[in-house]
Amino acid sequence: MQQVGRARVAVVVAFALNGLAFASFMSRTPSLGETLGLSTGQLALLLLCLSGGSITGLPLSGPLVQRFGPGRTVLLGAVTETAGLAALAAGLLTGSVWPAAVGLFVAGLGTGVWDVAMNVGGAEVERRLGRSLMPRLHAAFSLGTVTGAAVGALAAATGVPLAAQLIGVVVLMPIVVTVVAPRFLPGVPPEEQAAGGSVWAAWREPRTLVVGLLVLAFAFAEGSANDWIAYALSEGYGAGETVGAIGFGVFVTAMTLGRMFGGSALERFGRVAVLRVAAGFALVGLLMVIVGGSVAVALAGALLWGLGASLGFPVGMSAAADDPARAAARVSVVSSIGYTAFLAGPPLIGLLAESEGILRALFVVLGALVLGLLASGAARPVTGTTRSPAAPARR
Repeated sequence: MQQVGRARVAVVVAFALNGLAFASFMSRTPSLGETLGLSTGQLALLLLCLSGGSITGLPLSGPLVQRFGPGRTVLLGAVTETAGLAALAAGLLTGSVWPAAVGLFVAGLGTGVWDVAMNVGGAEVERRLGRSLMPRLHAAFSLGTVTGAAVGALAAATGVPLAAQLIGVVVLMPIVVTVVAPRFLPGVPPEEQAAGGSVWAAWREPRTLVVGLLVLAFAFAEGSANDWIAYALSEGYGAGETVGAIGFGVFVTAMTLGRMFGGSALERFGRVAVLRVAAGFALVGLLMVIVGGSVAVALAGALLWGLGASLGFPVGMSAAADDPARAAARVSVVSSIGYTAFLAGPPLIGLLAESEGILRALFVVLGALVLGLLASGAARPVTGTTRSPAAPARR
C-alpha cells in the first residue's frame, strides 16, 4: 500500500506539472507573436504546430506505454517536451520562426505522449486504491494551469522575456519528472497487453469509439468555454472586459471544484448517472449564458456550465482504462478522439460568431452536450474486466 501511496503522489505531481508547463508559455502568446514579429493570423498558424504535434503524439503513446510502462513514457514525453521548449526559446532568442515552429511541434508531441501515459498511470492507482481518483488528478492539472498562468502573468508584469521564462521551465521540468516517474506503478507486462490487443485493434472497438465521442463532447463543452465564455459575456452582453474575466474565473473555478469533489458522487451513484446529471447541468448553464438576458443569470449559468463539464473527460479516461491489459491502447484512442475538440472547437465557434454573433454561435455546444448525454452509457464497466471503484457494476 505504501507503493500505491507514493505512486499517487507521483501521478498528482505529473498532472500538475503538465498543466503548469503548458500554461506558463501559452499564457504569453502575445509576447510570442510580438517577439517573432507575427500578425494575428501568422501567430494562429504557428500555434497549429503545437496542436499538430499533440495530435501526432496521442496515437503513438499507446504503443509506447505498452512497451515501456506509464512511468518511463511520462519521462520520455517530458524530455521530448523539454527539447521542444528549448528549440522554441532558441527561435525567440534569434528571432527566427522556423526553430519556434519545430519547437512547438516537438513540445506538442511530448505533451500528447505524456498526457496518455499519466492517465494510464492514474487509472492504475485508482484501481489499486479502490476509490475514484481520476477527477482529482484532472483537478491537479487545472490547478497546474492556473499556477502556470500566474507564472506567465508575473513574468510579463516584471518584464522577464518569454525566452528566459522558457529556459526556467526547461531546467525545472526534467528534474521533477526524473524524480517522480520511477514512482509510478509498473505497467501491465507486455505479453498480457499483447493478448489484450493492439492500439489499432482498439480503433475497431465500438465501446471505445463511443467513449471517445463522450470525451469529445465534454471536451468541446470545456474548450469552448475556455476560449469564448469571457468574450461571450463581454461582447454578447456588452458588459466589458472585467465582467468577461469574472465569468471565465467562475467557469474555471467551478470546473476545478467539480473535479475535486466529484469523486464522492461517482463512488455513490456510478459513472453513468453522474455523467447524465452533469450533462444536464451543463445544458442548463449554457442556455442561461445564451438566453439568460442579464449578466447575473449568465454568471450563474457559467457556474453550472463549469460544474457540468468538469467530469466528462476524467471519467472517460477511467472508462477507457477499465481493463488493465487494454488500458494503454484504449486511452490512446479515446484521447485522440477527444482532443480533436480542442483543435476544431475554437475556430468553428469563431467562424459562426462572425455571421451569427457569439451567443448564437454557442448553440453548437448544445449539440455536443446532447451527444455527450447520449454517449454516457458507454462509461458503464465492461463485463469481465477489472472494475474501477468509480463505476459500480449495478450502474
